[in-house]
Amino acid sequence: MTHTRFAFIKAQWHADIVDRALDGFCETIPAEQVDVFDVPGAFEMPLLAKQLAASGRYGAVVCAAFVVDGGIYRHDFVAQAVVDGLMRAGLDTGVPVLSVSLTPHQYQETDHHNQIYRAHFVEKGREAARAALMVTQPNAVASAAA
Repeated sequence: MTHTRFAFIKAQWHADIVDRALDGFCETIPAEQVDVFDVPGAFEMPLLAKQLAASGRYGAVVCAAFVVDGGIYRHDFVAQAVVDGLMRAGLDTGVPVLSVSLTPHQYQETDHHNQIYRAHFVEKGREAARAALMVTQPNAVASAAA
């Protein structure tokens, strides 16, 4: 198996939740193959994703963020801009840029919701790892599933 390197970008808004995606990702892809980058928020992810993808060092770039309604701006516009930017970064560079960027319709900063979303981000991290393997090493996924 080829040991492809992966870049994993994490937005620091709600880091206690977002960081769980990296945990799930590293359950499938060894941490030694993952370079981790922190950015202040989701809006900063697309430019760094494009730069990392263009570097030629990574088989795929994964970006994780939690965009919630802060009451000041339309979070759905921010989320759409981020996802569009990530797609463009992948299309412009030819390197897969995968998104674990979630925008819940109903989020309240309570222990109950935080617990739910932490667990959800772990699962989304696992899904991103499987997707990263599928796009970089299709035969590895087939043999791992067998």
